Amino acid sequence: MQQELEIAVAAVRQASLVCRNVQTQLAGAVLEKEDRSPVTVADFASQALICKALLEAFPSDPVVAEEAADELRNAANATVRDKVVQYVSALCPGAGADAVLQWIDHGGAEAASRFWTLDPIDGTKGFLRGEQYAVALGLIVDGAVEVAALGCPNLEVDVGGSKVKGGIFTAVRGQGAAVQPLDGDAAPSPIRVSSTADPAQARYCESVEKAHSSHSRSGRVAEAMGTTAEPVRLDSQAKYAVVAQGGAEVYLRFSRGDYKEKIWDHAAGYLVCSEAGGRTTDTSGADLDFSCGRKLERNQGVIVTNGALHDAVLAAVRATEA
Repeated sequence: MQQELEIAVAAVRQASLVCRNVQTQLAGAVLEKEDRSPVTVADFASQALICKALLEAFPSDPVVAEEAADELRNAANATVRDKVVQYVSALCPGAGADAVLQWIDHGGAEAASRFWTLDPIDGTKGFLRGEQYAVALGLIVDGAVEVAALGCPNLEVDVGGSKVKGGIFTAVRGQGAAVQPLDGDAAPSPIRVSSTADPAQARYCESVEKAHSSHSRSGRVAEAMGTTAEPVRLDSQAKYAVVAQGGAEVYLRFSRGDYKEKIWDHAAGYLVCSEAGGRTTDTSGADLDFSCGRKLERNQGVIVTNGALHDAVLAAVRATEA
C-alpha cells in the first residue's frame, strides 16, 4: 500500500493547503445545499483536487465522496463555481470549468470491493468559524479500511517533539499510525494513544454542533464514570486525531433518532486511531462495518477510546440508556 499512501498524502496535503487559503477569504464562497447544510468553495476545490489525483493514479478505483457538482452548474451559483475553478486551476494550469466539475463528480461513485471514500471538508461549520476541520481520505478494500490520510490544518500536532500548527495523520492497516507536518518536509512521527486507564482521569472530545451528537447523553456517561473534566469540543475527525495522539481518551457520538453515520465521516479517523492503539465501536460495542455502502447501516452512534477505557465507557453508556 506504499503507492496508495504516498498518493493519498500528497493529495490531502494539496487540498488542505487550498482549504487553509480559502478559509482566510470566505466572503461569497458559501452556498446552501438542499438539506440547508453549508458547502464552500474549499469543499468543492478540495474534492476536485483529490479526485483528480486518484483518477490519474488509480483510474479503476471508484471514489465515494460527500459533494457533487450539480449545484455549481446552476447559473445562480456561478460566482462560487468561478472561484472553485480559480483555486483549482492555480494548481492545475489550463483546467477549465468542465474539467473541474467532472473531477468533483468523480466522487459520485458507489462502493465496490475496492474504493476510496472522501470528505473534502469534514466539519464545514468549524471551517466557517475559523476553527477545526479535516480533509479525510480512506481506502476501503473488502469492507476494511486499509489506508488513511487525515489532514487537520488548524490542529496543533507534535512532530518529533516540536509543536506545529497543522498536520497530516496517516495509517496503513497493520503498520501503525503517524503524523507529519502539513507544511515542510519533516519525516512522519509515530503516534500513540494515551495509557490512561482510570475512568475519572478520562478526557472527552465531542462535537461543537449539538445537532451532530447528544451533549446531554455524553455528560451523563462522563458522570457515570466519575469524570469531572470539561469536555473538549471541536469539529470533524480532528477528534479522532486528538485521541490518536494522546490528547484525549474518549470521543462520543450519539446519533439522534435513526440517523446512520456516513462512511466518509469516520473511515480515515477510524484507521488512524485504531493503528495508534485505540478502539472504535458503535454504542452497542459492535465494530464499525464499512461494507454497507455509503452509510454505516449496521451501526448506531460511535464510541472512540484509547482502548484501555473502552469497556468502562461501554458500561457507562449502557447504564445511562434512557
